[in-house]
Order: sequence, then C-alpha cells, then structure tokens
Amino acid sequence: MESYAPVSGAEPETPQQKTRLAATLLRYGALITFLLILVIFSVSAPFFLSVFNIGNILGQTAITGVLAIGLTVVVIAGGPNVVTGGIDLSLAANMGLSAAIYASLIQAGYGDGAAVIAALGSGLAVGAVNAIAVAGIGIVPLLATLAVMNVIAGLELVLTENTVIPASGDVLTALSSQGPLGIPVLGYVLIAFSLAMSLLVQGTRYGLRLYAVGEFPEAARSAGIPVKAYLAAAFLISGLCGGLAGILNTAYLSGSSTGSGEMLLPVVVTALLGSVFSRRLVPTVGGTLLSALFVGVLLNGFQLLNLSSTLVSGVQGVLILLTVSVTTLIRRDV
Repeated sequence: MESYAPVSGAEPETPQQKTRLAATLLRYGALITFLLILVIFSVSAPFFLSVFNIGNILGQTAITGVLAIGLTVVVIAGGPNVVTGGIDLSLAANMGLSAAIYASLIQAGYGDGAAVIAALGSGLAVGAVNAIAVAGIGIVPLLATLAVMNVIAGLELVLTENTVIPASGDVLTALSSQGPLGIPVLGYVLIAFSLAMSLLVQGTRYGLRLYAVGEFPEAARSAGIPVKAYLAAAFLISGLCGGLAGILNTAYLSGSSTGSGEMLLPVVVTALLGSVFSRRLVPTVGGTLLSALFVGVLLNGFQLLNLSSTLVSGVQGVLILLTVSVTTLIRRDV
C-alpha cells in the first residue's frame, strides 16, 4: 500500500494570528469609515468645513472627550465587560451638577478660584461615592453608578430649579475664546488633557497596573497589587473628569445646562468605540480621543443635514451594539 507524504505548504493560521488580523482589519476599517464620513459630510452638508463649524465640533468634542476619557479609565480598571466590569453611568449627571455648582457660585459673587475648586471637588465627591459603593461595598458598577446618577441628577434639579443659571468670568471667557489657528481654547484643553492622561495610563507603572487589575484581577492580586485601591482610584479620576467637564460645559454654554443627561449616550458610545481605534482592541486614551472626534463629526453632520434626534440616538445605539459585539467575538478567541 502506497503512503503519501503530506504536501508541504503554508502552515494554517493560529487563532491568535486570526485574532490579530481581525483586529487590524477592524481598526483600519474604522479609520477608513471615519475618512469616508468626512468626505460625505463635506460634500452634502453645507458649511461643514467652515472654520466656525470646525470650532463648534471641537468645542462639543472637548466636553464629551473629557467625560469619555474618564469612563475609559474606569473600563480599564474594571474590565471590558460592561455589565460586571468597569462602567460609570453617573458621569453626565456629574458634569451637570458640577456645572450647576460652578454657575451658582459665580452668580452668588464668588470668584473663579472658589468656583473651580467647588466644581472639581463636587466631581471628586461623586467619584468617591462610586468608589465606596463599588470597591468598598462591592456593588456591581452598573447598578451603583446608575443609582448615583439618579441621586445627583436630583440634586442638580434642586439646585437649579430646572432652569439655566448664567455665568461669566475670566476663566470662562478664556476657555470660550478662540486660540491659535482659529481653534477654540476648549479644543486645546482636550488635546492637552488627552496627552496628560495618555502619559499617565500608557506610560507609567500606575497605568500598567491599572490594565493588569482590569484584565487579570486574580493575577494582579497574587502579585501584591491592591486591586480595590486601583479600582477606587479609577472612579476618583472619573469623578474629577466629570468636574472638569462641568467647568468646560459652563464655558461653552455661558452657564449651567438642564439637559446634561442627554450626554450619557454619546459618552458611552465614545468610550466603547475607542477600543476599535486601538491596536489590540483594548481601551486607550488615544483611541478614545479619535472616537470622540468621530462621534463629534457624526453628530454635527447629522445636525447640519437636519436629521431627527431619534435617528441620531438610533445610530449611537447601533454603534454601541456593533462595537461590543465585534470586540467580544474577537477577544473571545484570544
């Protein structure tokens, strides 16, 4: 009986190689989609490429971007599972309360320094409550931050009586002004903040341990890393981002806002979509920044085309579903 030697040729791809290929295709596909959307809106939407509109996009993106970066830190520390892992649903409401406190103090005659400290302190306090609930008591982040969101949204309504509180001052004027190259100062704040957070998360021992806590909590605990302390710190950082976003939002709107809850969906979309723009489908600050610009362009283009807000919300929901589904399927084979 004749025997046949196996035909030599290329070795079959391993699951890891397939996963890397899929991640690369997904990442570059997202970048190409971003460019195509820019081209489509440039052709179909009037004034899309005008200096005023680009400044408007950057101003809106600055607020969403800061909040999404805070959420990204929580996702890194808590893990990518949005049900049992890292999530902070209180961020948008945190921003609203911080903006209301800032505007109220300005209206009461306090200076910019006191208002800034109070807004950041308010954000930090919300982050501390989340940290105690999740890292201290052990409540699931989804439920804990949902409860905190409703509490601080109620506090904002009590403080503002559901009205806009106007505010003006040197800090707000500086933040709302135009910077070099016609780019708003808010845009430069977003870039500087993103660079600082990227250095912290991607370039320090703290950041590496933060990833270890989120991805391999048991291994991190065995290595002597205080897992709960790092998780609590992530919520504190997220809270500070909420306070900072409140200040930026007050500068952008020249006062507080009664519709801060509407920011939650764009923030969640931006943070989750950020992993698609990263090399290994993991959340990064740089990926979140690109995602914030992508979502900002998308929402602005829809507004210029006079599309209904219902459609915009539907697109954001689809983006969340696609991002979570695709990244979950790809990471499952790692």
